[in-house]
Amino acid sequence: MPETPRPNRPAKTPPPPKRAAWLTWLLRIILWGLGLAAAGVVALVCVIAVALAVAYPNLPDISELADYRPKLPLRVFSSEGILIGEFGEERRNLTPIATIPKVMKDAVLAAEDARFYDHGGVDYKGMLRAGLANLNRVKSQGASTITMQVARNVYLSSEKTLTRKIYEVLLTFKLEHLLTKDQIFEIYLNQIYLGNRAYGFAAASEAYFGKPLQDITIAQAAMLAGLPKAPGANNPVNNPTRARGRQLYVIDRMQEAGFITAEQAAEAKKEELHLRDAADPTRLHAEYVAETVRQLMYAQYGDSTYTRGLKVYTTLVATDQAAAYNALRKGIMDFERRQIYRGPEKFVDLPNDPKELDEAVDDALAEHPDNGDVMSAVVLKANAKEITAIRSNGDTLQIVGEGLRPAQSGLSDKAPPNIKIRRGAVIRVAKTPKNTWEITQLPEVEGAFVAVDPRDGAVKAMVGGFDFGKNKFNHVTQAWRQPGSSFKPFIYSAALEKGFTPSTVINDAPLFFDAGTTGGQPWEPKNYDGGFDGPMSMRRALMKSKNMVSIRILQSIGTHYAQDWITNFGFDRDKHPAYLPMALGAGSVTPMQMATAYSVFANGGYRVNPYLVTRITDHKDKVLVEPQPPLLNDALRVIPQRNAYIMDSLLQSVASGGTAAKAQATLKRTDLYGKTGTTNDSLDAWFAGFQPTMAAVAWMGYDTPRKLGDRETGGGLSLPIWITYMETAIKGVPVAEIPVPAGVVNVGGEWYYDDYAPGRGVATLGVDTTATPPVESITGVPISPAPAPEERSKILDLFRN
Repeated sequence: MPETPRPNRPAKTPPPPKRAAWLTWLLRIILWGLGLAAAGVVALVCVIAVALAVAYPNLPDISELADYRPKLPLRVFSSEGILIGEFGEERRNLTPIATIPKVMKDAVLAAEDARFYDHGGVDYKGMLRAGLANLNRVKSQGASTITMQVARNVYLSSEKTLTRKIYEVLLTFKLEHLLTKDQIFEIYLNQIYLGNRAYGFAAASEAYFGKPLQDITIAQAAMLAGLPKAPGANNPVNNPTRARGRQLYVIDRMQEAGFITAEQAAEAKKEELHLRDAADPTRLHAEYVAETVRQLMYAQYGDSTYTRGLKVYTTLVATDQAAAYNALRKGIMDFERRQIYRGPEKFVDLPNDPKELDEAVDDALAEHPDNGDVMSAVVLKANAKEITAIRSNGDTLQIVGEGLRPAQSGLSDKAPPNIKIRRGAVIRVAKTPKNTWEITQLPEVEGAFVAVDPRDGAVKAMVGGFDFGKNKFNHVTQAWRQPGSSFKPFIYSAALEKGFTPSTVINDAPLFFDAGTTGGQPWEPKNYDGGFDGPMSMRRALMKSKNMVSIRILQSIGTHYAQDWITNFGFDRDKHPAYLPMALGAGSVTPMQMATAYSVFANGGYRVNPYLVTRITDHKDKVLVEPQPPLLNDALRVIPQRNAYIMDSLLQSVASGGTAAKAQATLKRTDLYGKTGTTNDSLDAWFAGFQPTMAAVAWMGYDTPRKLGDRETGGGLSLPIWITYMETAIKGVPVAEIPVPAGVVNVGGEWYYDDYAPGRGVATLGVDTTATPPVESITGVPISPAPAPEERSKILDLFRN
């Protein structure tokens, strides 16, 4: 049987090659990874969306930054615009970006954020670069932009948490959206803390270099620009080595960024920086004035005084203030040289090792800093002929010869341990006019000086004590002291209205008042020299400051009348009881009151109140207050012009030939007027005087009253201070002649009221003319005829001795 043919079958397709298992897994991982990444992105977007939805509305309102107003301190200036005081938690000076020098802006950009004007607030390139640097463990780099720092410094705390970082980034975006780059940069340049209580670069320039920001150099700008990173560690005052390293880094960055050339960088690196010295001898010392202004401003504006950036301009004249400060300190230190040496301030153990010695000296003098030109030092060796000492700056000095005289008692072999000058003693030294050293000591005595313009009351100089840091009590305005004989002119002024004249003869003879008369203890007043010169003219009595004459005058015119009269000059009635000791200045006054009172004589009879403030502005220099100085008019007149004129004549005699004759002899001009004052037991020493354009008062005494010394007087202590000040204050001022007013006549070379001319006024007081030679032969001054018999009898009954 034949074979049945088989149907044709298609050929078999070879199976596809088998996929490698690892590739399959790789694809799966990639797909899963992409899926997870996508999910992560979605989650991140959701998180960001939630964060924006929740956090963004809760971000602080930054619209106020468009009109940036940080806490600005109260600043006080002299009349020339010299800063004399600053009060506030933060030392700051708001400076518009347009006035900030380019070199300062370039230095900050180079140090903190070179791409500031290119990024949108967060510098992603900078973050990546910083991250790589930190991973590679090179010098750690930050990635905070200037905008982020503004967000953090203005609104956020310094804690390092994720929440705070999120808020920082969100605030950064918000700032970039609402403010311009210049606005943000301006806030940063004014807001950032730079150490030494300085906020902002303008304040830092003043704090560290004592110069305006506009005058900054590349080297100084680089030093300041290095501070924001670590204002404590990079502070040139606290850590000059680290500050120098940071400065060099900023200079290199400025060159890399193209802000400066290689030549400029090299020059900046070589520049020697001189930091501001808090004890700078050229600094204007007006601390008492600044504090007085602070009190005035606080009374007006309360707590906002220290935050709103008030600028107060004063009447103070810088040259006058410097002259007053130096004159008072010189007068006090001249007095101190005559005092017994009280011994070193401290004793320390000094090691022999030089390095340890330096540290021991630094530690000792840190507790006893320099006080202006009265400097501290530690004794290295001492004997009767020489002292070797070292100062805080490392200078070694030798004191020999006359320089040892003030401390001879401390160099004696028999000196007690607390007085003995030996190795390890902390002493005070000062430079002499011959540029040698002398040993001295911080004074215990205090002083005050004030000068005002009698034409309007403007305070030109005020020094309330030897040193504000040592004693903040302002003796010019707060010290109530007995004025002594410097008060006599006001009693004489009252007497002129009662018929007395400069030629009235008054007996300088002893007086005694029993307890029944005084209402207390018996009183037997004396003259300063203990003697009595008999009858003399009122002019001569004031020139020689005769106490008996002043008492007789007061007893004649009446104590209540005199008490009323002195209120015309600004004195408090209740501080000058209506008793005879008032004639000798037994009441209480302040130096400022005395300056005001003597101004009445200087300006022809007007009372002008002293004032300090001429203008108050806000931080943008908008004038808030600008009081006008008073104009002399009849409303201000308190004594007749003729009274002031004759008193000026009397006070001129005191300054030319009386107890203050040294004034005219030294200053070589005739338009000087004044009166010395020394209280009982020499507790207070005064000189009050004036030139028609300047009334000034100097005082010296102990805070707890005690004798200045048996031979210490106002003429010896306070007058030299006044003269030293006036040498500067009225230098170049033309000699002034006071015009003769109506109602005054000159008869025989003496001045009189026309209605009290010879034959009409009081001619003698306390003088028995029948028992004395002609008065002309005693005084050399023509006098008025004797008063009417009944008046003369009354006078003689009261004052006969």
